[in-house]
Amino acid sequence: MAELHDLTALEQGALIRSGEISPVELTEHYLDRHERAADGFQEYVDGAFAYRDPDGARRRAREVAAVGPVGEGASPLAGVPTAIKDLNLTRGVPTAFGSPVFAGYVPEVSDAVTLAIEDAGMVSLGKTSTPEFGSPCYTEPEGRAPAVTPWDTTRMAGGSSGGAAAAVAAGLVPVAPGSDGGGSIRIPASCCGLVGLKPTRGRISGFPMYGDPVGLAVAGPVARTVADAAALLDVLAGRRPGDPTWAPEPAGTFLDATRRDPGRLRVACFDAPVIADAEVHPEVRRAYDDATRLLASLGHGVEDISVPLPPEAVGVFETCWAVLTALSTAPLAPAQRQQIRPLTRWLGERGEAVSGPEFGLAIGAMRRYAADALVALAPYDIVLTPTLAAPPLPVGAIRDDADPAADFEAQKRFTPWTSAWNVTGMPAISLPLHQTPEGLPVGVMLAARPAEEELLLSLAAQVEAAAPWKDRRPPLW
Repeated sequence: MAELHDLTALEQGALIRSGEISPVELTEHYLDRHERAADGFQEYVDGAFAYRDPDGARRRAREVAAVGPVGEGASPLAGVPTAIKDLNLTRGVPTAFGSPVFAGYVPEVSDAVTLAIEDAGMVSLGKTSTPEFGSPCYTEPEGRAPAVTPWDTTRMAGGSSGGAAAAVAAGLVPVAPGSDGGGSIRIPASCCGLVGLKPTRGRISGFPMYGDPVGLAVAGPVARTVADAAALLDVLAGRRPGDPTWAPEPAGTFLDATRRDPGRLRVACFDAPVIADAEVHPEVRRAYDDATRLLASLGHGVEDISVPLPPEAVGVFETCWAVLTALSTAPLAPAQRQQIRPLTRWLGERGEAVSGPEFGLAIGAMRRYAADALVALAPYDIVLTPTLAAPPLPVGAIRDDADPAADFEAQKRFTPWTSAWNVTGMPAISLPLHQTPEGLPVGVMLAARPAEEELLLSLAAQVEAAAPWKDRRPPLW
């Protein structure tokens, strides 16, 4: 007989709406699961969560339960537990941004992601782990256990939403928000065998900080199924009056889009690495080739294309990425700078060396490269690539505190496709379509034109129905 955590987030929400369980009962189930998991896998739980908040979760669950049966128009995820990434401001809850510099910091305000979770009636169990300031593609925060994949706990969960993915993949929460500035949702989704969606630029508000002047980063869902991801996107999506950019409203809900036939689509495919001269693992090639055949078998037109971004775009992206890191490190006092990771310090100093005019020129160049790519891809409904160049790597395989430049280059080789869609602003989703003979997950990535998440989710749901993965569970489950 299935336990509650075996059910999808939507199935759990349906039980709450029907009155078969209460938000309090469901929250207690997950808190108990944390405790039971911690008995044998304390380090795993510690790697997934930067902060667990059982008292706050129980209080919130009682508040949601007191509202009674949810009415028409309420989120189908009302009453469902989740956890919020340690980068998201959460009023009254410790939020360290993955850094010892901010240990003990408790925000007085919540950001748009946290507010959306609360408005939907979801219950946060705490904060999920992230690397320092969300920068690297692995989640190994200083002084804390690393976030690892439950398919092999010696291997990384990816980053920067590694804690969110580790928590969802092991059934510690049914669904969770992450954020993605260069692949930080899709990378851990691939490492952990999950669905990870980076929405289009402007889909989700950056209120109140608006800390990314380049437009690379956006929040999004990490989930076990496409429908769960779509339901959480419905929760998170929406603009606020002060937002500098915003996406047009969808025709309906994103969840409704998963129930529609996408029709016959024109799919562009390429597996040549974009941002690095990376060696691509044979199992990644196999996953990509299988996905190409699957899409063709579903009736879609599949065409090989060249990489739509030139090599010159890589240096421009790196300049912008370094400046974004500098925006995090510049306000720190000298003593605080001694506490941050060598990689963070190196990137921050690299960003501080960029002048204002140079930064402006880099943003302009990146937007021109993005425009050229969008024009080249405009004839196609969908773009297919691998998600990562390899299955999840061993913990520590990329991190190199003695040589941050080598660390950064290794990250690029591991993630040579994901940041392309941050540059263009296109929505992109990683789907867990493949496993290696050793049982390690390998994701495949689909991207769509800007603001076309509905089409992307419709196709992703069709792919999931043809090659389902929902009941594929890791040994840690």
